[in-house]
Amino acid sequence: MKKVLAILAVAGFMASCNSGENKEKMAADSARVADSIKAASAASAAMDTAKAAMDTAKGKMDTTKSKMKM
Repeated sequence: MKKVLAILAVAGFMASCNSGENKEKMAADSARVADSIKAASAASAAMDTAKAAMDTAKGKMDTTKSKMKM
């Protein structure tokens, strides 16, 4: 009997926590998370582009230095 009551208590708790009252807030949070992920992806792409440009510039500087030593 104790197990049945414990199971019913847990099931009741789970049902009461999932009442669905905050569906609008959940939708807003989901949109905000999606926007954050999109922004992070854009920032990462910008950093990759900047890193590639710096690598190219570094390569050109190394070439210039080696020509100046001659």
